Amino acid sequence: MSTPRQWFDKDLDELNQEILKMGGIIEEQIYDAVEALIRKDLDLAEKVIQRDDQVDELQEIIEDKSVRLVIQQQPIAKDLRTIFAGIKLVTDLERISDIAVNIARIAKKILKEEYVKPLIDIPRVAKIAQNIVRVALDAYVKRDVSMAESLVEMEEAIDHLYSQIFRELLVIMLENPKTVSQAMQLIMVARQLERIGDHSTNIGEMVVYLETGKRIKLND
Repeated sequence: MSTPRQWFDKDLDELNQEILKMGGIIEEQIYDAVEALIRKDLDLAEKVIQRDDQVDELQEIIEDKSVRLVIQQQPIAKDLRTIFAGIKLVTDLERISDIAVNIARIAKKILKEEYVKPLIDIPRVAKIAQNIVRVALDAYVKRDVSMAESLVEMEEAIDHLYSQIFRELLVIMLENPKTVSQAMQLIMVARQLERIGDHSTNIGEMVVYLETGKRIKLND
């Protein structure tokens, strides 16, 4: 016969599986949103937008399960922090999904235009953004502090590429005012991807707090 602790651990594991499922969808959204921009693919952009409902539904499921765990198991100390950290985590994940949707909407807006420059660095940022989400979630599930701290380097790489994209597009706008509208949209895409790094380091900070009790900032 299972003990209350075993039941709690089982429920917590199911909760983590839902979180990983949500994270997997969001990784795909990031990839598909940028692919829609690169390939000028309207259908792919629409797919990203439509999957936001699936993410929202998973967020509700995870939050409801978390509340039931608190009511039924009445956890204390670290177990309670773990549940509430999970709720905060899925809020960051949902915001990353919104970011992917924003990029897909920009892709729809400019897909009929000839791009002012080849899209080289934006896909590079997107790849790091996908990876940082995956590593953040792995760190959370494994409670791996060193993995959480490794997010700093990835977030700095995203910041560096964002600054590079911003400077290049600024030069293009100064040289040709007709490019301003589209260039600003591309800067917005890069800025949205940069924000994914911020949300991912939020998750990393939660991991450190859960394991050490220390509140730190990973993205100063």
